[in-house]
Amino acid sequence: MLRHNISLDDKSISRLSTRGLSLKTLKDQLNDELDTSLELFKLQGLNIVKHEGYFYFDTRFIPVEEAEFCIVDIETNGSKIEKHQIIEIAAVKVQNNKIIDKFESLVYVEQINPAITEITGIKAEDTKDAPQLPKVLNEFRKFLGDAIFVAHDVKFDYMFISKSMEKIGLPPLLNRSLCSLALAERTIVSYRYALSYLNDSLNLNPNAQHHRAMSDVLTTYGLFLLSLEKLDEDIKNVEDLINFSKEAKRLKRPKFDPLAKKEEE
Repeated sequence: MLRHNISLDDKSISRLSTRGLSLKTLKDQLNDELDTSLELFKLQGLNIVKHEGYFYFDTRFIPVEEAEFCIVDIETNGSKIEKHQIIEIAAVKVQNNKIIDKFESLVYVEQINPAITEITGIKAEDTKDAPQLPKVLNEFRKFLGDAIFVAHDVKFDYMFISKSMEKIGLPPLLNRSLCSLALAERTIVSYRYALSYLNDSLNLNPNAQHHRAMSDVLTTYGLFLLSLEKLDEDIKNVEDLINFSKEAKRLKRPKFDPLAKKEEE
């Protein structure tokens, strides 16, 4: 997702997370005043630091237990950013496995498709006193800061929020991101990895109300903690964790659905 919003190629982004990038390469690709670009990136949630002559994402040096992770979920009135919008957003900030802050808001919208209401339970009239999208996204941007953006199937939430920010005149997100689904596939054996299925099989959130933003955030939080418990000891920093979630071998899934067997019994 980062490569869509920043003027660096995939190889350079990879080196920023691992072996570092030289000053010349960074300047050549940015085509801009380096200090100004780095300050602008910081405002968009991305910190690039110099270490022993090379440049890195600062998350390369932040231990997993010290990092701030922001677990996010949105509900929308459709999947197309061109004509749909966020109707609910929720997030929790997590550090050292504990929730340290929360953010939650409905968003004013004139119409919600009945099919969306059936899924989420949210009606247009429920949002009549809710703040407008620009206010909510400005507040969420401040809440998110430079935390690592975590979501279940993170690409949708990250890109929808980032594009929504651009629509209201804010710069796009540049925060480092982590997919809880991809991480679960490499740490937890499951027949399926949909959030509702994982909750049913692992009892992550006993009070879950699927397709409501804060409920799904808290379910993802439970899943995230479980995944962290099962990590290899050689995963020390945030970039180790992100790379593991993308590159490690997925665990073998069971041939038969254990939940289906329970229902039969």
